[in-house]
Amino acid sequence: MKTILVVGIGTGSANHLTVAAIEALNRADVLFVPDKGASKSDLAEIRREIIDRFVRKTDPRQIGYAVPRREAANGDYEAGVADWHAALADIFALLIADVPAEGTGAFLVWGDPGLYDSTLRILERVSEPVRIEVVPGITAIQALTAAHGIALNRIGEPVLLTPGRRLGPVEMDTVVMLDGRMAFLEADPDLEIFWGAYLGTPDQLLVSGRLGDVAERIVSTRTSARKRHGWIMDTYLLRKPE
Repeated sequence: MKTILVVGIGTGSANHLTVAAIEALNRADVLFVPDKGASKSDLAEIRREIIDRFVRKTDPRQIGYAVPRREAANGDYEAGVADWHAALADIFALLIADVPAEGTGAFLVWGDPGLYDSTLRILERVSEPVRIEVVPGITAIQALTAAHGIALNRIGEPVLLTPGRRLGPVEMDTVVMLDGRMAFLEADPDLEIFWGAYLGTPDQLLVSGRLGDVAERIVSTRTSARKRHGWIMDTYLLRKPE
């Protein structure tokens, strides 16, 4: 049976790779590198830099694959995700077919495979039986709190993780991810916000403070950065002031 490694590579810094992740990449016969188009070519380039730096084989075999654009199906977000997963499952099946019999392939996953990433769910759709091994990675949440020098949770208190489209009234410390519509603009302006983009990369951006005081600065920073790079990955923590 073939083995598929799902390797968390952190949020953009080669220094985020764990020893386990490095060893996993060196076990692989084939390394799969996603291509999300010209506007996000640097995401593929970061993966290739990681391979060049840490994989000890002279010429490791790499297979690039195009990631289809994710769109809502007739305005239905969940249906759009299901269609996107199905399309990627077909691509994954072709990639796995290129892995030698009893061999090993590896997907390099941004952040951690278990947090707001679809690789494991897509692999469940592939009909060829394979052995799945997951190697955890540093998440955007860890990179965010480290960059701001804060703890994620307050003593004995819970933390909520949510995508931006599900953000409601903030009753507890809340981490928001996947927020293209900047839902923080509708939140209580007296909340504290710790925001970061391109976390762990040389382009890292950070803003923190009372939401009402820094919201427009975040909007401006985010807009100009997205225009400059062609894409943006950001996340933030909202909490009531102590």
